[in-house]
Amino acid sequence: MDMRGKTVVITGASRGIGAATAEVFAQAGAHLVLAARSKAALDSLVKKLPSAVAVACDVSKEADVQKMIKVAIESFGRLDVLINNAGVLDPVSRLEDAETAPWDRVIDVNVKGVFYGMRHAVPVMKAQGGGTIITIGSGAATSALEGWSAYCTSKAAVHHLNACLHKEEAEHGIRALIMSPGTVATNMQEVIRASGVNPVSQIPWENHIPAEWVGKVLLWMCGSDADSHLGQTVAIRGEALQELVEGMA
Repeated sequence: MDMRGKTVVITGASRGIGAATAEVFAQAGAHLVLAARSKAALDSLVKKLPSAVAVACDVSKEADVQKMIKVAIESFGRLDVLINNAGVLDPVSRLEDAETAPWDRVIDVNVKGVFYGMRHAVPVMKAQGGGTIITIGSGAATSALEGWSAYCTSKAAVHHLNACLHKEEAEHGIRALIMSPGTVATNMQEVIRASGVNPVSQIPWENHIPAEWVGKVLLWMCGSDADSHLGQTVAIRGEALQELVEGMA
């Protein structure tokens, strides 16, 4: 994939999937706008990338998301790809023990944050003739898990948001997709493992896929080879994933 001349915005870019994806897209030649709640957390990453800017953005705040899109236009003149990666898992708790404030935070970040990104990216992309919006989803959207009521609910919501975006904007050149990565070797998996709740916490660390692999699939999703998945979920697993990643090496 050649992303030279393309501008890519990645939320939750300071670590994990977001940081790994930034490096993959940088290698493909993209201009990057990297967002996280702390701009300082992005500084070391931005310094080692050839064309990247950092922006402080709490995706649960619409004004922050609007500013993030504005930074992309001011910095590079266009917006080609938005990757809605920012997300939170906590609280891990049974429904009877769930506290309202943490539950609200999950919905604000994982659902409303994605909505804000779509809401402010779409007009820009439509004006320039199209673009790609990819949201990080999860198998938790369709498989309920003990202790993950907020997270499962939020991911089910964004899977439907993606489908709605596709129905409304595909005719205007907006490519809407969900990436469901499975379990990835990131800090979130460390939190899950420490919780000891539900079968996901028991998965051996070596069975989690590298975050870089997710970045490479996201890059592949920006091309026409992924068009058969528009409005749907890309969930590449096992040998198919390994073959795709090795083919992009």
